[in-house]
This record gives sequence, C-alpha cells and structure tokens, in this order.
Amino acid sequence: MKEKVIGILEDLTGSQEIADNLDINLYDEGLLDSMATVQLLLELQSQCGVDVPVSEFERSEWDTPNKIIAKVESM
Repeated sequence: MKEKVIGILEDLTGSQEIADNLDINLYDEGLLDSMATVQLLLELQSQCGVDVPVSEFERSEWDTPNKIIAKVESM
C-alpha cells in the first residue's frame, strides 16, 4: 500500500522525490493544493478502495506522505 500511495503522490505532484522525504509537508512546499487534494482523494478511492468524504478531510491529518500512508492503511 505504501508504494501505491507514493506512486499516486508522485503522479499528482510531478515530483519523483516523494519517496526520499516522507515527512515533507506537501501543502507548505506547494506540491498539493485544494484541486490536487480532490484528485488525491479520488485516486485513493479508485486505486485503494479508500473513501474519504471531502467534508471529513482534515488537511493537518493528511499533509505529509507518512500521514497519508498511515491514514490509508488504517481504513
């Protein structure tokens, strides 16, 4: 699952360095914005079967690759 999430993030951000720094804040670094967040949630639903309603999305809980991986694995 970790590799799948990293792949999704690399595709969305265009950055191949996601795997090198799993604690990077994707929003502070400008790699994710609100539109990319919606795309991320759609990709997670499509590829991982994880359904996260936008209304329940808490940005601070999803701002690093490690946090995203942990959330996906817990669902």
